[in-house]
Amino acid sequence: MLRYSARSLAKAAFQAFGLDLRKYPARDLELTLQMLCASHKIDVVVDVGANIGQFAMSMRAVGYSGRIVSFEPMKRAFDQLSRRTSADPAWEARCLALGDAASTTLINVSANSWSSSLLPIGMRHLQSAPESVTVGEEKVHVARFDSQFDAEDGRVLLKIDTQGYESQVLDGLGSMSKQVRVLSVEMSLVELYSGQMLFHELLTKIENLGFRLWWIEPEFVDRNTRQMLQVNGVFVRPD
Repeated sequence: MLRYSARSLAKAAFQAFGLDLRKYPARDLELTLQMLCASHKIDVVVDVGANIGQFAMSMRAVGYSGRIVSFEPMKRAFDQLSRRTSADPAWEARCLALGDAASTTLINVSANSWSSSLLPIGMRHLQSAPESVTVGEEKVHVARFDSQFDAEDGRVLLKIDTQGYESQVLDGLGSMSKQVRVLSVEMSLVELYSGQMLFHELLTKIENLGFRLWWIEPEFVDRNTRQMLQVNGVFVRPD
């Protein structure tokens, strides 16, 4: 019943933006996060690695109507993201990557856009998803999370989808760490990007920040071997 209701909401929300629901299906992840937004009294959802806004649109589809701030550093994706946020007064887009230090750097642009990363893509990723091949580089700006938000922003749900750069985003939380009450992060079980932090080490790091694991789901599975390569982990900070 919940899936049916969510899909009905999704259809109405996406048609209002002139979008095809089939391209942006609401998943169990967004349903879980919407419930946690309510139970943890979240004031703002921060979407790091937004691409063209798929995650935020899915959150709207499952009923989240609060403030969203989406970060996307690549110009082409950001332009599409901006057009979508323009129709939603509670949704803001910022053309930035988030990391552990303010800088200007190059991002590796993938053919499929959403696999683009500040880290070099690994052979294991290319074997499982050839469409993620790097086709160019683009200069992007990087900021720390704690330079973008302060205590007045309230309680945060932070979603990190940064293709291997998750640890650096967490390092940029700084004094704002305790404002983050719910955390959703992609976690790799094998090295998909050179130098990335893998699941067990990342889990320990997140737990050391005061979070505990709440929920987990498969995200990326090798289509040939069925090996699970990446999961979505949802964490909460106990009150």
